[in-house]
Amino acid sequence: MKILIVSQYFWPENFRINDLAVDLLKRGHEVSVLTGKPNYPQGRIYKGYGFFSHASDNYEGIKIYRVPLIPRGNGTGLKLSLNYVSFVLFSCIFILLHRKKYDVTFTFAVSPITQAYPAILHKKLFGSKACIWLQDLWPESVSAAGKINSPIVLKCLNKMVRHIYKHSDKILVQSEAFIPSVEGKGVTKKQLRYVPYWAEDLFSNTSNIFKEKHQHIMPDGFKVMHAGNIGEAQDFDSIIKAANITRQIPEIKWIIVGDGRKKSWVENEIIRLGLQETLFLLGRFPLEDMPSFFVHADVMLLTLKKEDIFSMTIPSKIQSYMAFGKPIAGMLNGIGAEVIRSADCGYICNAADYVSLANNVMNAYHQEKHVLSQKGENGKQFYNQHFSKDVIINNLINIFQE
Repeated sequence: MKILIVSQYFWPENFRINDLAVDLLKRGHEVSVLTGKPNYPQGRIYKGYGFFSHASDNYEGIKIYRVPLIPRGNGTGLKLSLNYVSFVLFSCIFILLHRKKYDVTFTFAVSPITQAYPAILHKKLFGSKACIWLQDLWPESVSAAGKINSPIVLKCLNKMVRHIYKHSDKILVQSEAFIPSVEGKGVTKKQLRYVPYWAEDLFSNTSNIFKEKHQHIMPDGFKVMHAGNIGEAQDFDSIIKAANITRQIPEIKWIIVGDGRKKSWVENEIIRLGLQETLFLLGRFPLEDMPSFFVHADVMLLTLKKEDIFSMTIPSKIQSYMAFGKPIAGMLNGIGAEVIRSADCGYICNAADYVSLANNVMNAYHQEKHVLSQKGENGKQFYNQHFSKDVIINNLINIFQE
């Protein structure tokens, strides 16, 4: 099949769509990607990618078409809106000018869902089948993030989402908890499919990890590690409060690997509370380096804010942590918490309950090593049963072929 992936975010940005594109290519399909100039999460276009220059690229043999866009800046307000709109505008212009036929257009629908419009345009012009893989629910996710609260605007967004769903042949959801919301916007059961995340191969194949690579920046002690975005959704306010409680046990170290728009705020809080020997910001590293960080962790940290929308989401980190065989300290509600409980692979408390998070971390610290190892192994076995990459991608290809 000829597949055009439409995704505002793609390599060198770290998103699961990178892994999927490579796997589809390996299975003999012709894969192209329509994306923007990389600028996530820092909010500025990466070095070497000008506004109009670098219009095409190549990743692992995949043809990449890069359209101009306005960088997201600090991820709020007018700049973020212009970022969303500019990608859609220039992508639609590309579709009109490129005029190449594909069998399937596949939209990787993290926010914004508006990036589905170029795929829908291609469907109308060239008769391709439009498939959209929902990672976020709109307008619920923008409302929960506090970016838009106007009832009038939310009503307009709801109509827009209904229009996108109506003109898509298949709607895939990464969490079964999304289904009631999607069906409530006019989607039929025939259109719907459940397609969860899997972990990249580098997390499930741990035989060649270079453990010493980042050992020099690791503090000694019991390591609780967050890997990923430092943003509003991750509830760093509660993380810092939990770390402040566990400082009574100096051996407990909270390690943050990643970047995001709340990083400066976290840095200031560390100084204000005197947590320099408890909470460590190591910075942002390539995805390929993550196993060499994970291997040092005693417990992996997974947190989400207390919002209904987040309780319906399975954070992709769950699969990565499980595949790697690490126990999880979770502070979240809903389906993500249910997965961890079902797998018996960690310690769970409700979203925003930082006291219980701190107690769970201190409990994990006092556990025998073999208890933590068993929880990690439980997660790995659950991952192999429910989130196998081969099974999921085979299912995805079958959906395309329908």
